[in-house]
Amino acid sequence: MTQPQFPGGLATIADQYDIILCDVWGVVHNGRIAFEEACEALVRFREQGGAVCLITNAPVPKEHAIRHFDPLGVPPEAFDDCVTSGDATREVLGARAGELFYRMAPSEGWEHDRYLYQGLDLQFGDEKSSDTILCIGLEDQMDEHPDDYRDRLAESADRGMEMICANPDIRVRIGDQLFWCAGALAQIFEEEGGKVIYPGKPHDPIYDLALTKLSDLGVETSPSRTLCIGDSPATDMKGALSRGFDGLYVGTGLKEHGANFEQEVADLLTEYAVTAKWALPKLTW
Repeated sequence: MTQPQFPGGLATIADQYDIILCDVWGVVHNGRIAFEEACEALVRFREQGGAVCLITNAPVPKEHAIRHFDPLGVPPEAFDDCVTSGDATREVLGARAGELFYRMAPSEGWEHDRYLYQGLDLQFGDEKSSDTILCIGLEDQMDEHPDDYRDRLAESADRGMEMICANPDIRVRIGDQLFWCAGALAQIFEEEGGKVIYPGKPHDPIYDLALTKLSDLGVETSPSRTLCIGDSPATDMKGALSRGFDGLYVGTGLKEHGANFEQEVADLLTEYAVTAKWALPKLTW
């Protein structure tokens, strides 16, 4: 397997790319505060004529993802546009509006989660009578483990239900803690024989949406001049690989790296059976 190269910063490779598709959580911010050097790198890339689309597996529409940027310290100059797994999920839900959905998500998040399907005129039912699971996350993110859902998910799979996973991430770092995401439940559902539809990374819908948004801004290029930046081998690097984009892995998200960063990255990518052309301990210019 090809090992990544370790540039001194984005500046040394920037002229090879016209477009950056950049992950948000773990790269641009950690849910508590923006990474200033990462934001500066994206600003500088744009100043040199490049285009940046932030691409996140957040299960909310774009406008509800970016409203947190200013309080966290993410400057608007760091990106041209942003697409979310929520945006891509809305397109899938809109095409299946005649179905009865069971919403799997925190009960206290109902008011927040409604933005995912607001205006789509969806019908919701209970777990045993619905056609499709809309999986947004664990019902109790603080105290539950995905395996706590295995029996329920196995029963749903046996009944022939499908799942739409609004956030394919397995875990996300918020501050200095890791929390389980909807992708962990989807993984178990598949293990139990269920069919899962993933609009977010590493699957095509969210990339198609990002490239369409940039095209609408007059920005188009070849896959070879598109760079995907992210902290997840399973979503960011796998998605880049599947689309023929170069990947830049950064070590500020899911994985806590030690002093031997280069070897740890090589081992991590091997573990997930993916490659990345580049790797940095953190995104800098």
